[in-house]
Amino acid sequence: MVETLLGPTFRYTFPTSNRILLSSSMSPNRNHRRCNSNPNPNPNLPQPQPALLVFSGGTAFNGVVEDLKNFTTRVAHVLPVSDDGGSTAEIVRVLGGPAVGDIRSRCLRLSDQSTAEALAVRNLLGHRLSLDALQAKSEWYSIVEGDHVLWEGVSKPYRETIRAFLVYFQNQILCRSEGAFCFSNGRLCSIGNFFFAGARIFFQSLDAAIFLFSRVSDIPPESLVLPVISTNDRLTLGCELLDGTIIRGQNEISHPSGGTTVPIKKESFSAPALPSKIKRVFYMSSEGQNLLHEVFPSPNAAVLEQLYNVDCIVYGMGSLFTSICPSLVLLGIGEIISSRSCLKVLMLNGTHDRETNGFSASCFVTAITDALNRTYGESCNRLQNIPSQYINTLLVPRNSTVSVDVECLAAQGIFDVIVVDSVLDPKVNCLIETR
Repeated sequence: MVETLLGPTFRYTFPTSNRILLSSSMSPNRNHRRCNSNPNPNPNLPQPQPALLVFSGGTAFNGVVEDLKNFTTRVAHVLPVSDDGGSTAEIVRVLGGPAVGDIRSRCLRLSDQSTAEALAVRNLLGHRLSLDALQAKSEWYSIVEGDHVLWEGVSKPYRETIRAFLVYFQNQILCRSEGAFCFSNGRLCSIGNFFFAGARIFFQSLDAAIFLFSRVSDIPPESLVLPVISTNDRLTLGCELLDGTIIRGQNEISHPSGGTTVPIKKESFSAPALPSKIKRVFYMSSEGQNLLHEVFPSPNAAVLEQLYNVDCIVYGMGSLFTSICPSLVLLGIGEIISSRSCLKVLMLNGTHDRETNGFSASCFVTAITDALNRTYGESCNRLQNIPSQYINTLLVPRNSTVSVDVECLAAQGIFDVIVVDSVLDPKVNCLIETR
């Protein structure tokens, strides 16, 4: 048996066959990095949980969150705020501001489920309105007025707190949309998104809205949900393809709808192949329409602080270029990660999507390295770090359709390649690593 230690409470045991062993000529003689940067000097006291920082989006990695809680709750979840699809698109169109859908999704996954009231609050904030526009509007008014069945089991203090921000959101869309806000139109609108938007506008702070949502849903205080950019402004993601094509908007990159209002099921949606592979992603001005309007937002200071102090950095599975890379291309992120000697884990996707069609494992590593190095951005902002300064361990879900090119990974300096058990998450139809 081969043991891999990720810290005092992070102990995985794998059969030898599950680790892709490299020959002695390929693998350097070194000790395995351990997620144990803060050893407890007193062996009689409980060992502290390891601290992790995870770069991810709001869908694929959600399946891992529940299992992760069994190992440690000291996790900083770093999420992008550039999504422009689904119900988020309607909120951003009418009220502006950053996208909160991924953040709301992660907060709900982390929320308390230990009591009947906690489950009632979770069900309320996680509820999605009907796809039928008239039914959705009627249901929304019932929730705002406080007489919907979803309020059952929610005590008066929670009810008054949550409802106050839902009412405030309703007042804002009446003032700003002139009645043109669409509660459905083929989009599954989330009550949690409306609550988040109402709180953000009321406080004029995304961080304050996250703090409120975290308290209302009783997220463990040591679990952090951090927007990679702390902003009250709208952010637009763009990408440049190898053939020079510029695509504007996260949804147009990953799941283009062609202007239709048919609800997109990401787990089964088949979009036309990109005309060329993605070269890089970047942020664009909301007013601009081309590459000349590229902007350079600053990363959230709390993210930088966490990067300096965590025991392990994780790149979660998910949409590589629209969920992971938007958090990596910001100034300062690559500098800090490359300076750390901690465990740096890439959780490989179990399947391909429109963004990574034909990619092998080493292609994922190259894309992450290029994003952190800002290889194709402004020359004055580029770094020259090698892949192993950003990634030193690769977790591969069993039955993954992504080829693991071990020799290419070795050439990149990555020698710890571990196959882990996985299950198919029916909510997102992707393999979720469970060990």
